Amino acid sequence: MFPSFTGNSRRPRQVNLSGRNPNPFATPGSAGGQNVAVVNAQQERIQRQKERERLHAAKTLQRTWRGHNSRAKLKSLWRTEWDAHEHICSEKQADTYHTSYDSAEDSLMQLRLLAHFFDPRSAADVRRLLHYFSRTSWSSNDAVPTSAFLPMAFLKLENHCLRALDHRIDRTSGVKQLSEEIDALLEALWMITEILPHQTALNADKFYHTLARFTRSSQLSQRMSLFQRVLISPLRKIHSETFSAYEGFISKYLIILNLHEFLNVRNGLEELADHVNIRLLAKATADVLSRQQPWELVSNSKFQARLRLNSRERLALLTNFIFFHRKAHNFTKPEAYSGNDDFVAVVSKLLSSLADEIDIEARTFTDSSADVSPQSFDEFTQAQLISLVNQESIGGMLRSTQNQPARPKTSDADSVASRTASTVAQNLAGFALTLLRLFPLRGDEIRMWLYLGSTDKLAGTNESATKFFWDAVRQTHCFRAITRDSKAAFNLLKPRSQSLDSGWQPPRASEVQADDLDDEWRLIFTFMELYTFMLKVMDDEEFFSRSHIGSGRQTMGTSSTRQNALPLTAIQELSTFLKNLGFTLYFNGVDLSKASESAWTSESISNYFKHASSHIVARTPMKAEVLKKPSLSIAGLAGISVDYVKGLTTGLLRMIYERDSRRKFLPDDHWLMTSRFDMDSFIPAVVEEEENRSRLDAEDDGEEDWPGEEREDAYDQFLQGITSRTPRIRQVERLRTEQRKLSRQRYLQAVAPRLEILQNMPFLIPFTTRVQIFREFVHLDQIKRRNGYTDPDTWRMAMHSSHRSTGENELSHYHAKVRRKHEFDDAYEQFYPLGSALKEPIQITFVDQFDTVEAGIDGGGVTKEFLTSVTSEAFSPSDGIDFFVENDQHLLYPNPTVVEEKKELLRGAGVQEGTTDWRNEMSDMMQRYEFLGRIVGKCLYEGILVDIGFAGFFLLKWALTGGSGSAPNESGYRANLNDLRDLDEELYQGLLQLKNYPGDVEDFSLNFSVTDNIPLGNGRTTTLTRELKPDGANTPVTNENRLVYISYMARYRLSAQPLHQTNAFLRGLASIIQPSWLSMFNQSELQTLIGGARASIDIADLRRHTQYGGVYVIGNDGQEHPSVRLFWRVMESLNDRDRAAVLKFVTSTPRAPLLGFASLNPKFSIRDAGDDQERLPSTSTCVNLLKLPRFTDERVLREKLLYAVNSGAGFDLS
Repeated sequence: MFPSFTGNSRRPRQVNLSGRNPNPFATPGSAGGQNVAVVNAQQERIQRQKERERLHAAKTLQRTWRGHNSRAKLKSLWRTEWDAHEHICSEKQADTYHTSYDSAEDSLMQLRLLAHFFDPRSAADVRRLLHYFSRTSWSSNDAVPTSAFLPMAFLKLENHCLRALDHRIDRTSGVKQLSEEIDALLEALWMITEILPHQTALNADKFYHTLARFTRSSQLSQRMSLFQRVLISPLRKIHSETFSAYEGFISKYLIILNLHEFLNVRNGLEELADHVNIRLLAKATADVLSRQQPWELVSNSKFQARLRLNSRERLALLTNFIFFHRKAHNFTKPEAYSGNDDFVAVVSKLLSSLADEIDIEARTFTDSSADVSPQSFDEFTQAQLISLVNQESIGGMLRSTQNQPARPKTSDADSVASRTASTVAQNLAGFALTLLRLFPLRGDEIRMWLYLGSTDKLAGTNESATKFFWDAVRQTHCFRAITRDSKAAFNLLKPRSQSLDSGWQPPRASEVQADDLDDEWRLIFTFMELYTFMLKVMDDEEFFSRSHIGSGRQTMGTSSTRQNALPLTAIQELSTFLKNLGFTLYFNGVDLSKASESAWTSESISNYFKHASSHIVARTPMKAEVLKKPSLSIAGLAGISVDYVKGLTTGLLRMIYERDSRRKFLPDDHWLMTSRFDMDSFIPAVVEEEENRSRLDAEDDGEEDWPGEEREDAYDQFLQGITSRTPRIRQVERLRTEQRKLSRQRYLQAVAPRLEILQNMPFLIPFTTRVQIFREFVHLDQIKRRNGYTDPDTWRMAMHSSHRSTGENELSHYHAKVRRKHEFDDAYEQFYPLGSALKEPIQITFVDQFDTVEAGIDGGGVTKEFLTSVTSEAFSPSDGIDFFVENDQHLLYPNPTVVEEKKELLRGAGVQEGTTDWRNEMSDMMQRYEFLGRIVGKCLYEGILVDIGFAGFFLLKWALTGGSGSAPNESGYRANLNDLRDLDEELYQGLLQLKNYPGDVEDFSLNFSVTDNIPLGNGRTTTLTRELKPDGANTPVTNENRLVYISYMARYRLSAQPLHQTNAFLRGLASIIQPSWLSMFNQSELQTLIGGARASIDIADLRRHTQYGGVYVIGNDGQEHPSVRLFWRVMESLNDRDRAAVLKFVTSTPRAPLLGFASLNPKFSIRDAGDDQERLPSTSTCVNLLKLPRFTDERVLREKLLYAVNSGAGFDLS
């Protein structure tokens, strides 16, 4: 321990050879000896340095004062000289204000002096300025100095005027004198602008910055007419620098929110709009926005000042820009300006930058320039934004691009046309995508208007909207690269951080490419939104109507949806892109989250705490931005989150996969991506990921769950008592909360990337592999719940032992006595309180109608018969209210009118609505649905196959309620026209005819309401009418909105009407089987999981995996017993129906296991039952055992076997 120990415990002497005092708390001069001279020398040097600095500071002060004093004396001398000259003129002429200068030299001399001595704070200098311009206005053209003669003097004087006006904006003393001075300054500015239009345009930033401050002040209302002249003066004259004037006007003045209120005198905003060249305004705004992101505007003035616009200013610029365009077209014909490329580009960029900061429906926005909660904006702003959402403008955007004049058919012209079309498509896509994000409640209308934008009859053979966007998408670099290689998607999805340097620089090549990629992604997402809407209203016949690449041109007699159908080869290409994109989003989700969070942290958090540089502070004071919610974004696109893209990609890909599942048109191995995995270790890896996720969920369940809203309110109340900086601290606290959520989400993605794929894109993995994973999940859950005792008997013994000391009989909760033909009611009464504990082994005792216990020990077989009997009774028609009903294919789905039927039944019984009895009855019905879900879940959990067929649209809801939960709204079940076929064939055909009707659909007198027929029993019915949308009864169905009507009708019939009963069933199902497990399968695979494979029973496979007992045991010779050979000969001769009956007789299920009879547990077994030829075969379903007498005749064996199978007498037969 002490390697330098010398044997002496005495502390060694510390020798200091440096001359420094070892005491850190000693004064500098406290050292002794030789160190005193060193310390004293240091102190003297410090004193001399201080003296030099003091003398230098004194010289600087004296020099500054002398300079100031000299300048003041010189300016005073100039003022005296200037006044003397004007006094001489006044002696010559009686009225100096109405006399002109004698010559240009005279005027220039006075101008030069005035520009040199003018003090913006001096009222006398302001009067001199007004005096000068009054005389200049009366001068002849020869006596007026021109801009080419002395422009800098006038420009300097203009800056003096702007500073003087800025100095007087907030003053309140001397109202009369102040008013005169402001009038004089405005007059002077107007005159200078008229004389120097070019220089004023170059000085537009300062000019409009000052006028913007003046607009917000209380001085404006008294002089609106004069102010308007000054405001529009730089914009009126067209010259080489007019564009710069418009840029300053845009970046400094149009960023005033509620500008219409400040200019409300005599409709000032409308008058201003009348004098603005709308084409120049759109072009200038688009040009400014094209250089940088809209929240980092760069002015092209000579100062090249970087302007960072907050959300309030961007919202104001957008509002005023839209108003000016609407005013230019007299607030009519929105298609006239929606087709303008610059208008679309400007609105698209501004809207996209505000996507995460404004809520148009709630009329609120997050102001990034202040530490406050979301603020509201007025109806004027809301009206301008809502004006963007109308059929004429959205539909007109596409029509305007298709009516371009034809170009010569040359290669160069084709290339230019292709690039132009791509650019137009990208602008339209950005505009449409942002509208969809900002107006989610009107999403279907926006998609429909865009979809119908190319079907104008006057346009003849217009190209379809889908084809227009599809052609543009196929040309993008993103689409081509990801389609070729799924690994290329990651680099294209990563967000790119943006630096904020002090000044503007020309974009580098990489930045240009990054901007192009942003536009490409917006184009791709818009096409995905549009095509998703199309698939919702497109039936299978229209979907498969084009089997090859065609022109996509509409011909006479072709429906609009059929015209928009893509060729199957194009759909294969699209599905490959979506598959590769989705794989990267889920499998590499953690890496994307890290990149996105890093980009957000570098931009948002750094800007939150950093201080602006001195030159920016001096020019445009910067305030700390409010922290925004760190939503992970794709490729750095504002408002486009990772979750949104996941949901959009998954939803569209699933819709294509469902079409392929119903009618195969893609290659067999098209959907699989097993090459990206090590399939040998795939199942163990997935099981390990599930264990990690379960462990994390268990840790979260152990933490205190405090709802976010209540926590924030309580926290705010606490902070209000101790500090005045509540908003700032609240924002920091919210930031920390969001960061914790991001860390959890990223961790889940890191520990379970394969689970992400299985739950969201399961078709990438073979079905048999997923079934094995499902059984492994169940086995893992059983081990955790039963403390390792997966065998039912062992678990019961452990439970009995653990509760013996307490005297409790816990096992009694898992035992039930069930009457024949009353299985569901008895099971509901005794097992509903168990909840998720129904997963544990249960014991059933059957009794007959005389309450006599049936023979048989439940080793699992009685439980299987119980479950199949319960499901058979519950899903069969009854004399009362049916919980499930059948479609034309005898497939089951929840009774959509069951809630209303129950209410009518209660009303007929005299039960008052809202009473306790009413609520109990309605709750009991929902609990029965929930219990049914548990029973079906129990069958899946135990691997028991039941002979039940569910409708495809109902099974889809099972598959789409799971997933990672990252994007439930987008990746959840989406009602569509084709699913209606499984519900109501007649309704499906009617809506199909409505969609393709060539005439005016208003002839049918339909509106956005639906009438339900509610059965009352005894053949009586009643009707109930509901609206599909607000004021739907007064909204007629027209040719323009019929697709929305079809979409709303499908949504109501498939989702809204059966909502409560479906949710109750799925809630019960989820208590037994985790929804994420079910999300690994599509609807047809789920049906196979429930009822087994519907293929013929493979007798050879059953024979290979059968075990024998008693005298039937195979001996050393390897030969089967003669009776066993007779049995297999009979089985091979039976038809499929009888084979299934025999299988059900032995195993209680008529179908083979999904993974073959090798997975049947216990194994199918046969043992002898004596040599009595009159004895019937019997079974022990608990062990899948067939007790077969030693028959010697094949005919007798066949008769006895079929008689026993078809008797249905339960376990007492033998």
